[in-house]
Amino acid sequence: MKMAHPPLGEVLEGKEVVICAGSGGVGKTTTSAAIAAGLAARGLKVCVLTIDPAKRLADSLGLAELGNDARRVDPKLFEQQGVEITGELWAMMLDPKQTFDELIARQAPDEESRDRVLDNPIYQQISGALAGSQEYMAMEKLFELHTEGDYDMLVLDTPPSRNALDFLEAPRRLTQFIEGRSLKVFMKPTGFAAKVAGRGATVALSVMKRIVGFDLIADLAEFFNAFSGMVDGFQARAKRVNKLLAAPTTCFLVVCGPQGEPIDEAVYFHRKLVEAKLPFGGVIVNKVHYPAEQLRGEADDLPATLAEKLGDEDLAQRVAANFADYQALAERDARNIEHLAREMRATGVIRVPYLDEDVHDLAGLAQINRYLFATGEERVAMAAGRA
Repeated sequence: MKMAHPPLGEVLEGKEVVICAGSGGVGKTTTSAAIAAGLAARGLKVCVLTIDPAKRLADSLGLAELGNDARRVDPKLFEQQGVEITGELWAMMLDPKQTFDELIARQAPDEESRDRVLDNPIYQQISGALAGSQEYMAMEKLFELHTEGDYDMLVLDTPPSRNALDFLEAPRRLTQFIEGRSLKVFMKPTGFAAKVAGRGATVALSVMKRIVGFDLIADLAEFFNAFSGMVDGFQARAKRVNKLLAAPTTCFLVVCGPQGEPIDEAVYFHRKLVEAKLPFGGVIVNKVHYPAEQLRGEADDLPATLAEKLGDEDLAQRVAANFADYQALAERDARNIEHLAREMRATGVIRVPYLDEDVHDLAGLAQINRYLFATGEERVAMAAGRA
């Protein structure tokens, strides 16, 4: 099956948001940073957002640490590593708790309501532990930066979750939580509803008080009553976040490895993107073993050829065996990538080869984005050492 490999620059033409998604451990953080660096090298003002706890992105970008506010990567650092750049590269590491606090402050109708929520023990617990809060806050920060309009492009490195769909479901889950019956029990109804709800809630609360204690119930009631004035704002904002995800100026890139399980997860995630009618831009497969084309046809005589060149038959046998193992990996990767493209009916499969060294600086990111932004023929030539 012959697959086209459009340069990433073509895929991202006219886009404002790039979301790199996929399962954990497939190189999303490095890929996101490389994409951002590549776009900045081409003259754009770009911000890359990550919540990777390993902080590898900060190391790659030469920043001592990243925080919840974007920081610009020093242009001199690019010069020192021989990387040309005409735009600006900014980066931040999301702090979900701080982002949640800032969101509460924006949605609160007044300072008293804001402080009642932020100082409440229940909020202090759930703001860090609420299911989906990390994923939701990633979407929230992305939306905030996009609304401010300070950047030409935003690149999001999605949370390192076992389920790559968690962040897509986060706005809906938060809305369901806000609209749930358990929350409404604690919110103060008015009029006739207050009398009806009051009788039922009294019975329910009396049971809960015996189980968990009065202080906890009081904190819950205080939190939800203070939070009730923000419900409409949260619901409206969640809808706007979902609208941004589905906008034609947004692009989802699925990142995976060439092994079987990451490939299957990428196919599944793509299917869910299609079902949700979200804009899919293509697939990036990391750490691909390219076949050594120049040695094909010599495989049968390779041990003898190597023995003649190396002057050591034992070493020649080991080198030949290692080469055979590598070729087997290359053939496996090729089959898996063909399966991936076939299942997705996608032509936009970009392959980044398995590099000799881990990426730990801007020069390494530049090497990766050479493959990301190159044509298919150029990538093959680079992988084969001809470019």
